[in-house]
Amino acid sequence: MSKRAPSDSSCTDNADIRAFVTELRRQNRSPHTQLNYGRDLHDFLHFYLLGEHGPEKTQQAGSVAEFRDWQAIDSQAVRAFLSFRVKQGICPRTLARQLSALRSFYDFLLEAERVLKNPAKGVKAPKQPQPLPKSLDVDLTQTLLEQPLATWQDVRDQAVFELLYSAGLRVSECAGLDLSPGLDQLHAGWVRVLGKGQKVRLAPVGSKAQAALQAWLKIRADVAQADEQAVFVNRHGNRLGVRSIQLRLDKKTQQAGLPTKMSPHRLRHACATHVLESSGDLRAVQEMLGHANLSTTQIYTKLDLQHLAQVYDQAHPRAKKRD
Repeated sequence: MSKRAPSDSSCTDNADIRAFVTELRRQNRSPHTQLNYGRDLHDFLHFYLLGEHGPEKTQQAGSVAEFRDWQAIDSQAVRAFLSFRVKQGICPRTLARQLSALRSFYDFLLEAERVLKNPAKGVKAPKQPQPLPKSLDVDLTQTLLEQPLATWQDVRDQAVFELLYSAGLRVSECAGLDLSPGLDQLHAGWVRVLGKGQKVRLAPVGSKAQAALQAWLKIRADVAQADEQAVFVNRHGNRLGVRSIQLRLDKKTQQAGLPTKMSPHRLRHACATHVLESSGDLRAVQEMLGHANLSTTQIYTKLDLQHLAQVYDQAHPRAKKRD
């Protein structure tokens, strides 16, 4: 019998699933989780009852509501459901959530002594693809950073964008940068930033970024509140927010006429990619970006190889063109 796509219903009339969602609510799980888990379980049960794993006699209207035989469901049924959803083109993140919903639901049934095993426990979630970061080539980066400066905001923004690109900072690290100790070693070409996990690191600042920062610091006192320690401030004299940096970068991108969507994180990626392309020193890039694990930084080697493959395909006379 052919299988239908799971229902998009956000609720269920199955009493066991309703009891589980009630338990999620008691645990103060978010309304979003309650809604999604309830829908995920309803979709799984709908698939199970209409598929080859469900008892033939339950293939009738109202069977989802009446179903109680959770012990009959095995790991093969769970894998079949995930395989079905993969064929539908459902993203791995959603599949992982649906598997999590099944695991949590069966833990709930185990605690209530309704079942003897959790059929979802031994099933692995589909592997999450690790997307390559979208970098920016050197020419486009230069075009972005060499726009004319007309206002004090332009001077500030230039310092922000140069710093994001030069030091490979996260946008939150840039927004959170303080005059001291943040810029205590600026003269030596370093800024001190507070990264993820409250880890402090020194990030390198190139000559262009140093000059942009010095230009901003000359006029900062005219804008900032007297007791404000943030390096970058808004028109009210208070710390410049992450969202404001993104909006200003959007405006800068439009002014530069770049044929691409820009983000602060993309400038960080550009920094890492350009340094790695020139040096090949993965450990140095790891230190610069503040990655706790080298495996996180290794994604840039994939990006570098991807760039190499593109250049090879375009330039080598006997290259096999890739799709």
